[in-house]
Amino acid sequence: MTNPADAAVLERLTDLIAKARAAGADAADAVRIDGTSLSMACRLGETETVERSEGQDLGLRVFVGRRQACVSSSDFSDTALDELVARAVAMAKAVPEDPYCGLADPDQLATGTVDLDMNDPTDSTPDGLAALAAAAEDAARAVPGVTNSEGAEASWSRTRVAIAASNGFARIYARTSHGLSASVLAGEGTGMERDYDYTAAVHGADLRSPDEVGRTAGEKAVRRLNPRKAASAQVPVIYDPRVSRSLLGHLVSAIAGPAITRGTSFLKARMGEVIFPEAITIVDDPLRRRGLRSRGFDAEGVASATRKIIDGGRLTTWLLDLGSARQLGLQTTGHASRGTSSPPSPSSTNLYLEPGAASPAELMADIASGLYVTELIGFGVNGVTGDYSRGASGFWIENGELTHPVSEVTVAGNLNDMFAHLTAANDLTFRYGTDAPTLRVDGMTLAGT
Repeated sequence: MTNPADAAVLERLTDLIAKARAAGADAADAVRIDGTSLSMACRLGETETVERSEGQDLGLRVFVGRRQACVSSSDFSDTALDELVARAVAMAKAVPEDPYCGLADPDQLATGTVDLDMNDPTDSTPDGLAALAAAAEDAARAVPGVTNSEGAEASWSRTRVAIAASNGFARIYARTSHGLSASVLAGEGTGMERDYDYTAAVHGADLRSPDEVGRTAGEKAVRRLNPRKAASAQVPVIYDPRVSRSLLGHLVSAIAGPAITRGTSFLKARMGEVIFPEAITIVDDPLRRRGLRSRGFDAEGVASATRKIIDGGRLTTWLLDLGSARQLGLQTTGHASRGTSSPPSPSSTNLYLEPGAASPAELMADIASGLYVTELIGFGVNGVTGDYSRGASGFWIENGELTHPVSEVTVAGNLNDMFAHLTAANDLTFRYGTDAPTLRVDGMTLAGT
């Protein structure tokens, strides 16, 4: 049941839409976002920054025939909103037609409710956040070999999102976010190395402990000391879970509706084809309780649903909003996202690659020479061709074991080939919102000395 405060917000949006229609719009929708955030950062045992912000923003999208325009404002006064309506309608009358724009049909709208437990009722306090940050930094600095600190930070936020449209949709939800990070340095002079760790959760109780976050950050920094360069070669590459999820990000970019409609994706002609090994399944799950990107409906009011994007290696779907779906002659997949100042566009939610059968150790047991990647640098990926080239650092694999740290190398290949030669370990952990276990990709080109 909607509480009185939420009901008042939705009523305000509905009134705004009515004003837009009275001013000449054929249809309209509106989104309001209210947010509060707090963060505390410390360095070398001293509080360094304290930040608190509160903000509200409202976006109005109007349709005049097959033309649309979006405007936004942080001024909610009656005068400002009247000006907002007039400006939006005038803009919509002036822009070119878009034959694919428009609201969802009533039978496409979400009707039921799903309890995803996305709103932690407990507000964080400055003292509580300061204690978390201090504990994480203390644990990191206590690791032998750590010589300096970039600091630790703890944060909390609550965001309320309200969406209403002239097709009858009107919903509101709130979500919270908690985070904790630590970053430290090891070594001395020009031989210093830096690393970090962090944890994020919807509910504060689900955060990893500050001792664990700090200790892991320190241990990672120390392990990177005295790196060597590697000779150029073609070798298997193991992606640590911290970076393996980036491969899913490249997949999402390639199967997003706008990339397909424009013909700018290396996967544009591969719907229904096997592009991964049969053992690979990739799932987008917006309905996971307390998931970092969970939602019961998308930004166009369409009900969210769990989908296997890759099922047994086969590409099964694009990620679509209403506009890209109409252009492709398909149905939306409920992946629309939006802010207040632009139309919706598709994006993934809780995306993950299902774990395999082998442990990480078993995954690299037969590698005579290879690279275990813990950090990637730059974004050298061509979405049109699939060509892939990124700076990397990590550890050298020799006879199935991690040996010395490696830096200043580049790993390269083509995503078509990389996807086809990918193997997953069994260590999947839901940590980032886009998650993958340790991954092995055979046949990568390593550019070093």
